[in-house]
Amino acid sequence: MRIFSGIQPTGRKHLGNYIGAIRQYVAGQDRGEAIYCIVDLHAITVAYEPAVLRESVYDTAAILLGAGLDPNRCIFFRQSDVVEHPELCWLLSSVTSYGELNRMTQFKEKAGAQRDLVSGGLFFYPVLQAADVLAYRADEVPVGEDQRQHVELMRDVAERFNARFGETLVVPEVRVPEVGARIMDLQQPDRKMSTTGGTPQGTVYVLDAPDQVARKIRSSVTDSGTEVVRAPDKAGISNLIDIIAAVRGTAPEEIEREFDGSGYGAFKQAVADAVIEYLAPVRERYTELRSDEAGLERTLAEGAEKARAIASDTLRDVREAMGVGSGHEVRSGQ
Repeated sequence: MRIFSGIQPTGRKHLGNYIGAIRQYVAGQDRGEAIYCIVDLHAITVAYEPAVLRESVYDTAAILLGAGLDPNRCIFFRQSDVVEHPELCWLLSSVTSYGELNRMTQFKEKAGAQRDLVSGGLFFYPVLQAADVLAYRADEVPVGEDQRQHVELMRDVAERFNARFGETLVVPEVRVPEVGARIMDLQQPDRKMSTTGGTPQGTVYVLDAPDQVARKIRSSVTDSGTEVVRAPDKAGISNLIDIIAAVRGTAPEEIEREFDGSGYGAFKQAVADAVIEYLAPVRERYTELRSDEAGLERTLAEGAEKARAIASDTLRDVREAMGVGSGHEVRSGQ
């Protein structure tokens, strides 16, 4: 079993990122051959500051390592250090339709938020994402619910490529966590928790101080009732139930039974306590790791070397199947 996933370096990582993706990354190290990258090439498809991007890569690397990624048990690297990603992206564009890309929900959402320029890179984003995964012939892609459409596209691209050029690529399966797949904004529980589109008070960041976490959760929007149950008209409480269930690793139904009759105040405090305890080890380890940028660079560079050994073999096979190049590409390491 080979597992692959990438994570954006833009912005600070929040609780939704941690539950929906990062926690799966750590668990993946015990389930198979895990490959993870920080996708800085994806980050440049929208307006950004170069110096901030570089710092954000280090921030993200330190958070992931602090959360439990072990370079001795997984391949962990920066996307732009492996040139096979953009080349494979271009080759895969020949089996990706304009119509498919035009239907991508995230493109429509992000394009609508751009004031000056909607880049071609933003439109092409899903093809590069497909290349990220297909370069490693990954069997599984752990993602949040919002990325399911992109994984379905990469599956279609792989199947179309294989039908046209012969069995070359692995068609990956999507893995979305059953609990915590979609953590919502605490102030706007009808919207996903987000660094860019969420509210400041409704977004719990991994590196928030304990008092900040407690304040945000205690002030979260609920409703006029008192019952701690999930229901269509109780979006705020439903979100808090999902959060504490994910943090504790239990079922939402068990949370409802435990807090039956407790009221919202006591329940919110319990959620805050659980989240603070859950994030404390990551925050502490992050502080140690982030101060050593040279060490982070070494880790990313060593991971990129391992990643290229796999991706270059896939690219050679793709080029050969498509009739691109001399037909005498050399295998990595020879």
